[in-house]
Amino acid sequence: MFPSVLSAFRRRTVVAAAAIAIVVGLVALLLVVGSQGHEADRAHGEGRDRELAMQALADIAGAQAVSKERNGSFTSYSPDAGDRSLEASGHTIRRDGISDVQSIACRDGWMAAARTGTETYLRSSSRADVVKVADAVTVADAAERPDCISPFAVERMLADVGAASVEAAPAGISFTRPAEDKGYRPSYHLTPEQRWMNDPQRPFFLDGVWHYYYLYNADYPQGNGTEWFHVTSTDLVHWKDEGVAIQKYKNGLGDIETGSAVVDHDNTAGFGKDAVIALLTQQDDGVQRQSLFYSTDGGYSFKEHDGNPVMDNPGAKDWRDPKVIRDEANNQWVMVLAEGHKLGIYTSKDLKSWTYVSGFERTGLGALECPDLFQMDVDGDPSKRTWVLAASANGAEEGRTTGVAYWTGTWDGATFTPTDQQHQWLDAGADFYATVTWDDPRLTESQRMASRHAIGWMNNWTYARDLPTDGWHGGADTIVRDLRLATIEGTPRLVSTPTPALRSLEGHPIDVDERKFGRDGAAGLPVPETGAYKLDVQFQRQHGEDGSQAFLELRNGDKVFAKLDYDFESRMLSLTREPDAGGAMEKESAASTYKEARRVGIEPKDGSVSLTVYVDYGSVEVFASGGEETLTSLVFPHDGAPSFGVASGGGELTLKSLRYTPLAAAK
Repeated sequence: MFPSVLSAFRRRTVVAAAAIAIVVGLVALLLVVGSQGHEADRAHGEGRDRELAMQALADIAGAQAVSKERNGSFTSYSPDAGDRSLEASGHTIRRDGISDVQSIACRDGWMAAARTGTETYLRSSSRADVVKVADAVTVADAAERPDCISPFAVERMLADVGAASVEAAPAGISFTRPAEDKGYRPSYHLTPEQRWMNDPQRPFFLDGVWHYYYLYNADYPQGNGTEWFHVTSTDLVHWKDEGVAIQKYKNGLGDIETGSAVVDHDNTAGFGKDAVIALLTQQDDGVQRQSLFYSTDGGYSFKEHDGNPVMDNPGAKDWRDPKVIRDEANNQWVMVLAEGHKLGIYTSKDLKSWTYVSGFERTGLGALECPDLFQMDVDGDPSKRTWVLAASANGAEEGRTTGVAYWTGTWDGATFTPTDQQHQWLDAGADFYATVTWDDPRLTESQRMASRHAIGWMNNWTYARDLPTDGWHGGADTIVRDLRLATIEGTPRLVSTPTPALRSLEGHPIDVDERKFGRDGAAGLPVPETGAYKLDVQFQRQHGEDGSQAFLELRNGDKVFAKLDYDFESRMLSLTREPDAGGAMEKESAASTYKEARRVGIEPKDGSVSLTVYVDYGSVEVFASGGEETLTSLVFPHDGAPSFGVASGGGELTLKSLRYTPLAAAK
């Protein structure tokens, strides 16, 4: 019996094995067929994407040809940002299936990019077919980039259409500050290694490097007088100390104060082509004069002009902070000078001899300081090119503290005329002052007019000398932000966003799913690794929810050091700071300014309010509603592990989304 049973068992085993083999084969065949199907679908999708991109970019090419024939020039195009100049040619640009399309132009040609979902394609005036952009790395040269368009300008265009070339921080990067950086020393904000810093001086770009100076006092707190300290960068995030570039008390005219540096490309001053010319205030025995220093080594060292001061004081108490710009339309240099309640405007052909041409006077804002004058396109539209005049001012009469006020208007080569007599404020926080703005010469004209950089001094003169910092004084600089001029409720307003290069500091984010929360807060929020991080938060009041206030609390240990409060009823966002650990902000001279809530109006969009919050060991910078409003403030947390939480002021609300991103040290 046993052999027959064994034989039957073997036959069944063979049959079972054969059946299994058949099943495995069928599964493998199905997988291959499925894979081939997926590959075919993917190839079909890519083919369709390429076809749509080719269609849109062919339309761009046709419109550019018409523009060149009719107007003698190529034209920019960025419809999502408001620039529809190219459509004036009458040539239809089809966008079916296109997420975004843009074109940049120069004297001799153009380039355009079209994004379809996750794929981006390039075309230029020199090439009839399209080039696919792989892994967000520009292939501008493969698309035969015109010489008058820089690779950086193409990268910016690609970033604007969603194919960002800025990468996140590499794996393994340290998110811990250097051991010598302790206490309130920030991780990714610029501070001096020691002593005192204040006013920024507008950066310039030369030979692949950004050159930036700030006022520095190596003798603080025992001695007075500032000088220009020099730092360099290739990305406006990581800075290298270069030492003092213009020293104080060397020519009998006093210390070295705020001014501005320009690159004299055409040698108008006679110190050589591309000489760096610094025009700045020197103050001696209370008398302010304007002096000229020049550099022939790219801004690393300066010599004094023999004819200093180039502008002697006419008897004014306040006569300082010259901001110099090039006015190409009128073939002249323009200077805006802070003169108490007035901004004096001067012109020059050679940067040495200056003529007064007009004044812009405003009362109710205290003594105006650190002026600025620049052009921007409203909504990115070249047909709406507008001038902006700005100055640091005192908003006490409006329930504010010091900040940066600005006006939009026109410039005729001698006079600035505001379109609205009422000023606006660039930031609603307590610590945003002496701001400078600048564009990037590597970009095309339309790109430069659509966006420009800005950096400010993160401090407030009410308590600037009382900060509880250890090893250095004077606060810090803000992160570099990008400005654009957008129409909001019918008025051109400056909108601020963190400059994209800051993404190089970002670690791996942690996302929190949508959830309800009440007075007791929301559970399951991430815990910051260090005191340097970014939060992207969206609060929402959904139908039927009865909460009225949403709080975002920033803590060290169990103590809140800053609280953001959005009131859905009043539509107001406020930032409140708690007393510092060292008690310095409890002094009578500083307490009211430091503790006072800073408020700004924010309209919800679809019932939601969105906040991007940059937290460093000694600062909080808030960008609300895509940067339509900002709040910048120093903070001085207690010791303890960092954390944050959300809560309502009573009733239920929705945390629509939250993303926590650690930020690396910029050193």
